Amino acid sequence: MRLFGEKGYKGASITQIEAAAGLSPGAGGIYRHFASKEELLAAGVRRHLERLDALRDVRQVFNNFGDLRAELSITARYFLTELDSQTELLRILVSERRQQPKLLNEAVEELFASTYERFAEWLCQVAESDISEERARTIAMLSLGSLLSSRLLRNVIGVESLSVDDDSIVPTWVDMVVSLIQSHGTKG
Repeated sequence: MRLFGEKGYKGASITQIEAAAGLSPGAGGIYRHFASKEELLAAGVRRHLERLDALRDVRQVFNNFGDLRAELSITARYFLTELDSQTELLRILVSERRQQPKLLNEAVEELFASTYERFAEWLCQVAESDISEERARTIAMLSLGSLLSSRLLRNVIGVESLSVDDDSIVPTWVDMVVSLIQSHGTKG
């Protein structure tokens, strides 16, 4: 996955992948486990997605402390940490999605759409006043999208000048989410 992330699908040769995996380069050891380079990429993406199951169900990140700000802080820090640990996957999704649309469109849908949807569901549950599902989805898109953007800019695109420390991002993010939940979002 590191090689796919650094060199792209086409740029990462089977010989390089075998060497990185501790196999004899050029001996065909990869093909004892995978029928093709595409199958290898699919297995790597699947492994990363399986590891992120807890992230996609943000309600399991904590046990309802009863303190919305604390829960949001934990959610933000956890989300940022997971994005950091998945830099290779993010690079692959950004750079290779057009070349491998079937495989990577499914991965993008599974990773992001389900995460955003579950976060929106959780927001509806914890909001002190009822918010509509559409409002919750909008808040989820804006809030999780801002955290994702911070990592895409720094880790994938390499724009260090826009990088902000997590100790500044998280409390500001919590303020933003709380404000969005509490303003103009009531049902009816």
